Amino acid sequence: MTIDRRHFLAGTAAATTLAGLPATAQPASPLAPLFDALVQAQLRRSPEGATNLGLDTGANADLRAKLSDQSAAGIAANRAATTAELARIDAVNKAALSPEDRIDLECVRYARASAVAVQRFDFGGSSYGPSPYVVSQLSGAYQSVPDFLDTKHKIDTAGDADAYLLRLRAFAKQIDDQTLRMRHDAGVGVVPPDFILDLALEQMGKTRVPAPQALVVKSLAHRAAAKGLDAHYAADAARLYEAEVLPALDRQIAYTRELRAHATHDAGVWKLPQGAGFYPAALHATTTTSLSPEEVHRFGLDQAKAISARLDGELKKLGYAKGGVGARMTALARDPAQLFPNTDAGKVEAIAYCNARLAAIKGRLPEVFERVPPYQFEVRRVPPQTEAGSAGAFSQSPAIDGSRPGLVYFNLKDSADWPKFDLATTTYHEGLPGHQLEGGLALSNTRLPLIRKIGGFSGYGEGWALYAEQLADEIGMYDDDPLGRLGYLKAQLFRANRCVVDTGLHHYRWTREKAVQYFVGGQGDTPGDAGREIDRYCVNPGQAASYKLGHSTFVAIRDKAKAKQGARFDLKAYHSAVLRYGRVPLDVLTRIGDDWIASA
Repeated sequence: MTIDRRHFLAGTAAATTLAGLPATAQPASPLAPLFDALVQAQLRRSPEGATNLGLDTGANADLRAKLSDQSAAGIAANRAATTAELARIDAVNKAALSPEDRIDLECVRYARASAVAVQRFDFGGSSYGPSPYVVSQLSGAYQSVPDFLDTKHKIDTAGDADAYLLRLRAFAKQIDDQTLRMRHDAGVGVVPPDFILDLALEQMGKTRVPAPQALVVKSLAHRAAAKGLDAHYAADAARLYEAEVLPALDRQIAYTRELRAHATHDAGVWKLPQGAGFYPAALHATTTTSLSPEEVHRFGLDQAKAISARLDGELKKLGYAKGGVGARMTALARDPAQLFPNTDAGKVEAIAYCNARLAAIKGRLPEVFERVPPYQFEVRRVPPQTEAGSAGAFSQSPAIDGSRPGLVYFNLKDSADWPKFDLATTTYHEGLPGHQLEGGLALSNTRLPLIRKIGGFSGYGEGWALYAEQLADEIGMYDDDPLGRLGYLKAQLFRANRCVVDTGLHHYRWTREKAVQYFVGGQGDTPGDAGREIDRYCVNPGQAASYKLGHSTFVAIRDKAKAKQGARFDLKAYHSAVLRYGRVPLDVLTRIGDDWIASA
């Protein structure tokens, strides 16, 4: 998920301020002062991001008590800072740079230029990418801050508890600032669809509970007590929650209901006053390609046709021969043997199964990778209070210093949405050798500047994770689990269909119902699982297309290398080549691949 960032340091002061952080660049790099200044600005703009990465220490220790500025003034300052940073980047003399430095600068510039392009639209916020809606089931402080405070804000000392209380007060301000932003956006004609507002209201209702049941209060009370801290922290949190957070949340709920009374059911951003321009900008920012919506749509249809044919063949091998691919996958998903009980105990069992799959593949990684990340990884359940609108599964990176493991979350609101054969491939995608391996390698890459470690491009990251699903099959993870291979192929089909559905919603004006049925009929999803996915695309235009487009780029490079190198092709060397520079735009990745093939 993208996080806003700000402020900046100059010259040698940057190196002093960042003392104690992981190395931000090679000592000889002329880009080090610029990158140090930019990354410090990012951390100052996003205290949440600094805490997520374990970088709210030393000169940035004050960030531990803050949240990002979501006010109109804060948004304007962020926009101005990003534009100024882009100008600084463009002023660099590229002729004096090494090839590696040029790639680093190109990536940093690409991120800033994409942000500037999206920020020209004076509405919305961010979730998994640019979003037209500041508050939805996936965006907004009401749904992100409680989990952040509970799982990311450490409570070891009285100072940590004091900082928590300050963040609890800032939480109330964030809610109010975002409610004002919602009013601004509605004034220019940007209102979420009715079904998105319904989901947001459902989640707001689960967040709005009395102080003794509130996660933000319970979390501090339990953790402070466990550390032997004074009991007043629990009482102070309860008072702050009742006096400031609840009133702010009530104001947001009231305004969301007001919007809901007049919201339309139209799902795509085409309905927005600037929707025709916003969608291509979001598509470009998330996929890092220049493909048009029409081209992405056609790509998805072609990929889905080929994958469906392979899935059909695998189903027939296992005796599932009657009906369409989607109907057969639906029947398989209803097999009681493939379902964990839809109880708390059953969900614990499902998470344990995923952790076992993660451990099993972790032991195989040295067979195909020259380097593996030095972090711990764990699968958890999405907190029940945000299950209604949360994505089906997602990943959160570890702290750079390893003090917090990399986390994979599964949404188990309804266990029927996750038949057993779907769980393994998603664990490989979100965990190892997917996001957690790729991200962990970037975080622990001593050559990469810190600004590159903490940045990312959805086309690369999601493309790699989808390639990781393919790799898991290739190294034999399904040799004793043929139904798991069906789940893997279904996941590939799912990502191809995403290209079709995302462009269908936002460019071809599909309804939510048509999009849901496309998933149910085409790949055998349950209506509930399909609906949550479609709702996600409605608030994150373009991002869903990045997976298959990125995957096709990784596969194309590998196929080209195999064709040229023949028996000399080495899978470990290929992986090192495409992972060496961290996350890059897809056109840069293609160039990196071509250079490696030419030199190998």
